[in-house]
Amino acid sequence: MPIVTIKMLEGRTDEQKRELVEKVTDAVSETTKAPKEKVAVIIEEMSPNHYGVAGKRVSDQ
Repeated sequence: MPIVTIKMLEGRTDEQKRELVEKVTDAVSETTKAPKEKVAVIIEEMSPNHYGVAGKRVSDQ
């Protein structure tokens, strides 16, 4: 059973996350030949306060 974890900053709509799960599931199923029913997608959202790029928190930019 493939398990995919996606980490991203919070702020996407439910519809965007729904579409993301659907498209990732399709891609994983197609490439691994696993049935869609066996593909799990986990979305982990984080606050911009908890993520930094180039030495700066995203929330500070």
